[in-house]
Amino acid sequence: MIFSDWLCGFPWKILQGSTDVYVADVCYDSRKAAPDTVFVCMKGSVRDSHDFIPDILSAGCRVLVVEDGWSIPEAFPADVTVVSTPNGRQALAYLAAARFGHPAEKMITIGVTGTKGKTTTTHMIRAILETCGKKVGMIGTNGVTIADETYPTRNTTPESYELQQYFAKMVEKGCEYMVMEVSSQGVKMHRIDGIFFQYAVFTNISPDHIGPNEHADFDEYLHCKAELFSRCRIGIFNLDDAHSREMMQGARCKSYTFSLKQDADFQAGTISYLHEPGFVGLEFPVTVKTDTRKTLSLRVGIPGKFNAYNALAAYSVCSFFDLDDEKIQEALCQVRVNGRMEIVHSCHKYSVLVDYAHNAVSMESLLETLRDYHPKRLVCVFGCGGNRAKDRRYSMGEIGGRMADLCIVTADNSRFEKVEDIIEDIKVGLHRTNGNYIVVPDRREAIFYSIRQAEPGDMIAVIGKGHEDYQEIEGVRYPFLDRAVILEAVKGMKNDGKHDGEKDC
Repeated sequence: MIFSDWLCGFPWKILQGSTDVYVADVCYDSRKAAPDTVFVCMKGSVRDSHDFIPDILSAGCRVLVVEDGWSIPEAFPADVTVVSTPNGRQALAYLAAARFGHPAEKMITIGVTGTKGKTTTTHMIRAILETCGKKVGMIGTNGVTIADETYPTRNTTPESYELQQYFAKMVEKGCEYMVMEVSSQGVKMHRIDGIFFQYAVFTNISPDHIGPNEHADFDEYLHCKAELFSRCRIGIFNLDDAHSREMMQGARCKSYTFSLKQDADFQAGTISYLHEPGFVGLEFPVTVKTDTRKTLSLRVGIPGKFNAYNALAAYSVCSFFDLDDEKIQEALCQVRVNGRMEIVHSCHKYSVLVDYAHNAVSMESLLETLRDYHPKRLVCVFGCGGNRAKDRRYSMGEIGGRMADLCIVTADNSRFEKVEDIIEDIKVGLHRTNGNYIVVPDRREAIFYSIRQAEPGDMIAVIGKGHEDYQEIEGVRYPFLDRAVILEAVKGMKNDGKHDGEKDC
C-alpha cells in the first residue's frame, strides 16, 4: 500500500518527506519497528514512545507518525517521512483499520457496553446466532473467540491494532457477525475509533474504574460509555437503569428499550426462578412492541435476576436479525458462560456453581440472587487475593457471614502474601457476624470438602476466580480451574459410592 491511502479519518499534517511511499504494516511497539512499517508515537502514562525514535530509525523504519508538539531535531535523516497528528492513539486506530482493509465493515457489528453484564450478554448473543447457524466472532473479558479458536487478551477491549487484526481473522474465517464488549477505557483510549457498529447495547452503569490512570470521575465514565451510541445505527437501552435516559439523550442512533419493570419496546413479565435437577435458571415472558409485535417465553440456563436483563438484552438485539424464535429459546436455555454464574453440576441432591465475584459488591449481589432459589443451605467457598486492599477481605468476610449458611474460607490468588494472613483478615469480617464458617486453606481441598459434606437442597457457590485457569503464588501461576476441580470431586464421590446414581446425584 501507499502511505497516503491510509491517511483518512483523522487529522494530520506533513512535517517532512512524502506520503507517497510504500508501507506494509503499522506498529506502536519500538521492538517491532522494521523497514516498510509506519511507526505511531504516543505519550503514555508510563513512557513516551517518542523517546525511542533513534532506535526506531536504527531498525530501518522510515515513516513516523508523531504527536503535535514534537519537533524534528537537527541532523535528522532527510529520507524519513514524518506526519504529525493531535492524538497518536486515534491515528493508530484509523491506520490499523486501513492496514487490514477495514474488516469490521464486512461484518454485522454489535457492541455491548455497561458496568456489569457485558460478558454474559455477548456470550448470549453469540449463542443465539450460532444456534441459528451463523458464524460469529466475539471479543471480551474472556478473550477472543473466532470459530473454534480462543485467543487470550490483556484488556476487555484490546488495543486498536489487535482489534483490527482479530476482525481480519474473523472475516478470513467467514464470520458474518462480530460481537464485542466495549469498555469505557476502550473508548477513552481510542481503541474503537474508526469502527461503526450496526447495533449497540447498554446494560447498566454504576461507579467503577474511577481513579488514577482510569476515569477522573463518574461523569467522565458515563460520557465514555455513552460515546458508543454516537457511532452506531441502532441503540438498545436498559430502561430500568437510573442513567438510561442520560445515555439516550446524546445518542445519534435509532433507540429501542428493554425493561423488567416498565413499558418498553421489549418488556419482560414475571420471573420464575427454577431450581430443578439438571437445570438452575429462570423463565419469563417477553412482549415485543416493535413492528413484529408478539409475545414469547424465554427460559434461561443461568440463574439470577440480572441474567434476565442480560437475556432480554441479547434477545432484543437478535430480534432484528429475522431469526427463528424456537432457536433463540433453545440457545438461551442451554447457554453457559465460563465463570459467570456457571452451573457446573446440578442433581437431585445439590447444585454447584462458579462465579467471578471477587469483591464485596459482586459477592453480595450473587448471594442475594441465589437466595431467590430458596436453597436449604447456601454454602460459599471463597478467599481473597493477596497484595490487595485489606478492606475487601473484611467486607467479603462480613457479607459471607451474614448471607451464607456456611462459609468455607480458602485460598485465592495469594500472590506474594501468605494464605494464612489473608484468611485471618477475612475472619475479622466474619467475626462481625454470627455466621458459620470453617477454614480449609488449600482451595482444592476446600472444594472437595464442600461436595463431600453437601446436604440435600444445598446450593454451593465457589467464587472469586471464575474463568481463571490458574492460581498465582509467589509470582508463579500454577494451573487451577475451579470447574475442573468440582467435576473431579463429583466424579470421585460417585466412584467412592457416596452418590447413589442419579437418584442421589
